[in-house]
Amino acid sequence: MKFYPSIKKTNRNIILIAIPRTVVVMFVLFQILGMYVYPGGTILDSSTRGYSFVMNFFSDMGAYAARNGEPNYLSMIIFAISLSMVGCTFSVYYIALPNIFGNDRLNFWLSTLGTFFAIGGSICMIGTGFTPTDLVYDTHILFANNIFHFFLITALAYTIVIYRSGIIKIKYVFGYGLFFISILIYVLILQYGPPANSGQSALIFQVTSQKIIVIIFCGSVLHQTFGFEKIINK
Repeated sequence: MKFYPSIKKTNRNIILIAIPRTVVVMFVLFQILGMYVYPGGTILDSSTRGYSFVMNFFSDMGAYAARNGEPNYLSMIIFAISLSMVGCTFSVYYIALPNIFGNDRLNFWLSTLGTFFAIGGSICMIGTGFTPTDLVYDTHILFANNIFHFFLITALAYTIVIYRSGIIKIKYVFGYGLFFISILIYVLILQYGPPANSGQSALIFQVTSQKIIVIIFCGSVLHQTFGFEKIINK
């Protein structure tokens, strides 16, 4: 028994496969472009030139002024657009997911819970893009950290839902389970890890952890689209 109204096959392909794949690729390209045009400077050293992959956070690209004091308008705009694009896409993506997995009462409630928190996380993505860290630091950190707090619950809920549904292969269940574990580890790093401004090794640890979880996030979404492709196009 389906607890959600059905979505046409064509729309499922667009919402769950084509758009997520396109947007994830565009997001990665936008980040590369934002890194390329970022003027320079890190939390610990304002004299550096350009973007350091292991010593600059993603949020540095979204600042009004770079860490070296130079204007950062182009990188800031790219950062805001990319996060808005991903936030809107993930909202629609997760709203559509219960249509696939909400096939019994428990899955209905779990997928609804997962989608609710995914929308919250997506809103936080957009909020992160529009709150430059050098102008509204506390608000920016609130949005940025809550992306992962919200998606932690989403990942747990959908790991259970995907397993119980039996609709797609077990490797996709493991993939989502690893996604949940990765977010959990990163949330623990946010809570208990060394402050980024306490030294170079701490900065590198925090920045690298952030890069890894974002890569896993993008990879998880792409991985799931292949599972959806197989069941939608049967």
